[in-house]
Amino acid sequence: MSLTAVILTYNEAKHLPRALACIEGLADDVVVVDSFSTDQTPAIAQAAGARLFQRKFRNYADQFDWAMNETSITTDWILRLDADEIIHDDLANNIVTFLKNPPSDVAGINLQRRHIWMGRWVRFGGRYPLNLLRIWRRGQGIIEDRWMDEHIVVSGGRTITLKGGFSDWNLNDLTFFINKHNQYATREAIDVLGARYRLFAAEHPLTSRGTSWQASTKRLLKNRVYNQIPFWLAPALYFLWRYIFQLGFLDGRTGLIYHVLQGFWYRFLVGAKIIEFDAQISILSTNQERLRKLEEITGYSLESIDLTSQVAG
Repeated sequence: MSLTAVILTYNEAKHLPRALACIEGLADDVVVVDSFSTDQTPAIAQAAGARLFQRKFRNYADQFDWAMNETSITTDWILRLDADEIIHDDLANNIVTFLKNPPSDVAGINLQRRHIWMGRWVRFGGRYPLNLLRIWRRGQGIIEDRWMDEHIVVSGGRTITLKGGFSDWNLNDLTFFINKHNQYATREAIDVLGARYRLFAAEHPLTSRGTSWQASTKRLLKNRVYNQIPFWLAPALYFLWRYIFQLGFLDGRTGLIYHVLQGFWYRFLVGAKIIEFDAQISILSTNQERLRKLEEITGYSLESIDLTSQVAG
């Protein structure tokens, strides 16, 4: 059974060689969809034999959906891999073994991702394992149409989980992390307000059959519990849950930095942005006006854009 790896990039010259090396011998085809990088990312992709496409970035879901449907993928299976992620040898071997004779009723494969932060593995605070559906049969998986926290959802079969090393290991510094999560917070605020005012089409709830049980449960708890708590209290409670009850303190000094920034500061920033944006759109009369105002204050185009791509090489 054949496999295509799809990688989205923007200025990933630091990570892309590592990502491409880890799937050598695993992926029969590699598709890199680049958002007009200004570093050596496109050259690195082409030198490694990947099929390179360049396309304006709107959000991850939109870009990945385009990659799946417009890059002429013909393999039996598709792998979603971020440029800063690594598939270790033991997992690669397990994937190869599975794909030699996969059960006909399996539509998707969950991988157990670990997070490497400041050079150390974050083992606690509910951060390992993160079960993510990352491999699926072509034609049986779609990506959620969301601005943040999008998942692959499969149909027509069950999902399984393969063991082995799978790491999110970003080599950039804290300034990069903060800037990236500032952008993430804006996108998550768009999702929350979009649902509150019904600015976008209603999304289908995640189920354990269509994705991982962990992902579907976390989404349910976030919508029904976390989002109902006042914004000034929810991040503090979430941090305490991760750091104390899920033993995040065992991750040491680097773990403290990570859990404070990702488990408290980021969640507080999302809540603050929701309040800031909502104050400006709640006074408007129509959803069309709210959508236009949200575009103005976030800088994102919230309606579909031209799917025309530029093919390099």
